[in-house]
Amino acid sequence: MLYAIYRAYTGYRSNSVFTKTDDSVRHWTVTIAHIQLLTGILLYTQSPVIKYFWKNYHEAIHQQEITFFGLVHISIMVTAIVILTVGSALAKRKDIHREKFRTMLLWFLLALIIIFIAIPWPFSPLANRVYFRPF
Repeated sequence: MLYAIYRAYTGYRSNSVFTKTDDSVRHWTVTIAHIQLLTGILLYTQSPVIKYFWKNYHEAIHQQEITFFGLVHISIMVTAIVILTVGSALAKRKDIHREKFRTMLLWFLLALIIIFIAIPWPFSPLANRVYFRPF
């Protein structure tokens, strides 16, 4: 996604032609994001934290970190992928090259910002996890 944003930014700034390579980067960025989403949904359904959350919803909803992983994280990530997909579809349908780059840049950047918000960073106020957990 970073590479797609970089290509969109440089293409928009230099008023370049939207090449077949740019279109491939757009397409594969969204495809990889969808694969990542499906992998995340699979892991979501298998997580013991999520199973606890849904079995004990009335108690778990009051625990901020469990609520983050049970509802907030997945909702925000799905929203980010929807935004990425909409941006890709809009960029694909634009006729002017500069508008394709601009659309791709804005929507992909918005999706990336939303993804960064949903990550449980060690400094996140929503839910924090250390970078590496010793087992």
